[in-house]
Amino acid sequence: PILASAHESSCIRLWSIQGNLMKELLPFSEHPSGPLTALCTDIFTKILLAGGKEGHIIRWNIASFLEDSQNRKNEIKEELCWRAHATEVIDLFIEEEKNVVVTASIDGSVRLWHATTGYYFGYFGQARKFELTDTSRLILPSDVNNFPAIIKQESKHTEKKKVKYPLMLDRDK
Repeated sequence: PILASAHESSCIRLWSIQGNLMKELLPFSEHPSGPLTALCTDIFTKILLAGGKEGHIIRWNIASFLEDSQNRKNEIKEELCWRAHATEVIDLFIEEEKNVVVTASIDGSVRLWHATTGYYFGYFGQARKFELTDTSRLILPSDVNNFPAIIKQESKHTEKKKVKYPLMLDRDK
């Protein structure tokens, strides 16, 4: 068993049942998610999804880490990031049988996404039926203009190095 907590700093912390911190995750994608507002996993706890205040969804693969968290080679890999809503994500879950992620926002919309690719299927209340088998048509909701970003780098958050460049007058130059 493992506990996950989401934080305003975009950090996710994974805890043991005894209360020991096991891992800290920071998003690696180029679009920062802002404060995190929702978390969920699939039923086998292989995938971790986080929703943010800026409307982003981030997908991590946590399977190898949970198999042996002591092995440093078993890293958690950020796989995908996409903008799901123009406003804060308040809830999300994975429907594994159909391979769909359902997201809800404070704007009142509930949307469907392909769980592996982040492709948009539609929203609840639309006139047309959901076509869950066709992921070739790249469509987006009207308030989102970014397609999902597949994260190819290792998900090691790079910290900005603090470099001081003091302003000094050099009269010889």
